[in-house]
Amino acid sequence: MSTGEEDLAKDLGPLAALTIGVGTMIGAGIFVLPGEAVLRSGSLAAVAFLLGGVIAMFTALSASELGTAMPRSGGAYYYVNHALGPLFGSVAGWANWLGLAFASAFYMVGFGRYIARIFGLSGGFDLGVVTLPFVTVIALGAAAFFVAVNYVGAKETGRLQNVIVILLVAILAVFTLLGTLRADPANLPDARSVTATLETTGLIFVSYLGFVQITSVAEEIKDPGRNLPRAVIGSVVLVTVIYALVLVVMSAAVPDGFIASVVQTGENPIAVVEVAEYLQGAVMGGALLFGGLLATASSANASILASSRINFAMGRDRIVTPDLNEIHPRFGTPYRAIAITGGLILLFILVGELTLLSGAASGLHLVIYGLLNVALVAMRYVNPEEYAPDFTVPLYPLVPLLGVVFSFALLVFVERDALVLTFAITAAAVVWYLVYARTRTDKQGILGEYILSRSDEMPEPAVSAASAVQPDGGEYRVMVPLANPRHEKALVTLASAIAKQRGGTVVATHIVTVPDQMALAGAAEHMDRIDETSKELLKNAEEHAAPFDVPVETHTVISHRSFEEVFDAAETYDADLVVMGWGGDSHGSPGRAESAYDEVTGDPPCDFLVFQDRGFDPDRILLPTAGGPDSDLSAETAATLREEFDADLTLLHVTDEGEESAGKEFLANWAEEHSLEDAEFRVETGDVETAIARAAEDATLVVIGATERGLLSRLVSGSLVLDVVDEVDCSVVLAERSRARSLWQRLFG
Repeated sequence: MSTGEEDLAKDLGPLAALTIGVGTMIGAGIFVLPGEAVLRSGSLAAVAFLLGGVIAMFTALSASELGTAMPRSGGAYYYVNHALGPLFGSVAGWANWLGLAFASAFYMVGFGRYIARIFGLSGGFDLGVVTLPFVTVIALGAAAFFVAVNYVGAKETGRLQNVIVILLVAILAVFTLLGTLRADPANLPDARSVTATLETTGLIFVSYLGFVQITSVAEEIKDPGRNLPRAVIGSVVLVTVIYALVLVVMSAAVPDGFIASVVQTGENPIAVVEVAEYLQGAVMGGALLFGGLLATASSANASILASSRINFAMGRDRIVTPDLNEIHPRFGTPYRAIAITGGLILLFILVGELTLLSGAASGLHLVIYGLLNVALVAMRYVNPEEYAPDFTVPLYPLVPLLGVVFSFALLVFVERDALVLTFAITAAAVVWYLVYARTRTDKQGILGEYILSRSDEMPEPAVSAASAVQPDGGEYRVMVPLANPRHEKALVTLASAIAKQRGGTVVATHIVTVPDQMALAGAAEHMDRIDETSKELLKNAEEHAAPFDVPVETHTVISHRSFEEVFDAAETYDADLVVMGWGGDSHGSPGRAESAYDEVTGDPPCDFLVFQDRGFDPDRILLPTAGGPDSDLSAETAATLREEFDADLTLLHVTDEGEESAGKEFLANWAEEHSLEDAEFRVETGDVETAIARAAEDATLVVIGATERGLLSRLVSGSLVLDVVDEVDCSVVLAERSRARSLWQRLFG
């Protein structure tokens, strides 16, 4: 058994955290773009990289403060969405997602150039209508490969990433040292204009993507208040110095005009490799080729992986459909998000040339970084009670305001087509929020809540703006089908607690079942007697809900069907969640919130919680998980109950013997994705049912996702969930997420 203290041990020192930041930045940009930078800016190319580092530094300081205050997956998107609200969250999320897709396409084109250079490929495939360059073909193949790797869930390897970072830094250090010995200031090309230098900065800013990623592991860093800022800021400083030295040395170590000739005359120019060969022959050139392949491949793979995490966070907040968060039953990956991202990368490779891809990635991330600095100002201005960063930005508010100004100002100097694309995506993200996301998300930003809660004190334009764009995810409606007075209080209490946390309404529904032989019209004649029973049940429901101060609707439905009518009522009363009692085998589909008939022909119309009542006591909650959409709902439910009742929460993952380390890693990642990092962790091995039953001995409530098996497989081999319900002594909540499944899946799992 493993506890949460082990899993969340702060085992990342300052050097390890620094490596994460350096590894996300010192990638393809420096191996692909120096030649273009020198051609555009001349001897000021190094200044262009330095300026990019300065702009990144302002954002690094803001990210450090936000990271020590709110360590969450989702990075910059989470900070912007949490502080400024879902309108700006939509902009940041889409910009981050598509920005990483453009960056991945850029890395893959760079990878294609390096492969073509190694094998001496030129020209392309003649497809009749169009000739596809070999570089593009290689980029498409490599992109498809890395998307497939992420699709099937190859694990991130921290040690491998560290080795890659060390190799890249070593290669560039040797190159810089050897170049310094041959450098002559007389070789430096003429300096171009300030405008040209700024335009170059807009092009190469893609080289500064990813340092915010360090904040996502803030809880694992020793003394994060000191070491996290050191890692974030130090990584920006280190790569900026490396970039500047490489640019100065490669410009001064070769005759004036050498780099321009390489870029302008070569079919697939790689200036840094040509300079290396000029200095030290094939050995140094080969080392740079090897480094370029490592850099482009690792950067692309990291970007694809990061994009799926951003997409997951957006789906969790309902900025995009949560269906994109569907986890593959075999590979355990968000395969839909990865597949869509992969399709976009392939499209961008086909239609975009290198500078457009680089410029679009740079422009979109400048938008994100500008908004991240605004988010810091908002959090400082509102100063909510829970905002307690271990590190604070110096010279506030000057530093974040300069970060805002410089980030947005540099957009003006991004290549025109890339700038148009950046503005188009930003505008589309705003429209997306107003047309789609606003009616689905219910998470208000800290700034919006602050303004609306003080509407009498705030300027009218600010109140009007906050009101105009505040989310309207619709009233969250929790329906409780009532039948047995003995379990009514527990069901209504559970439903009311959830409705209170979601700002919703309890819909208490008494479904009266009459025999098939009796016409419903005839049953209506006995409404006086039915009314008395219903009134008593529904009145009791209102009394049970009263301590939670939530609105309660009451309805009485007469039907020939019992359980099946719950589905119809859920649709009729627009329920987002149904909380109902456990009915043993009466449903015809043990362990699921569906009858045998509905199991085959339909899908749950909304989310379901099925409650086995042995006394409602949420003091100590056990949450077993193996991933999947039902586990997502069980996580939401457990988090809600913990918030409402100040409960202790334990996460349980059962794995095979010898796989404890992988189990700990899975549980830590799953907890982070569901904002449950502060729960206790428990990893068991062996039989799943036995492990859950053993862990439940210390629990007062078990919350578990419904079984993923289909109807026939469960009838033949039994149901995990049903076994668990029978074997534990405490109450159990079964969670089943509403989702579409094929007939084959519904029959056979």
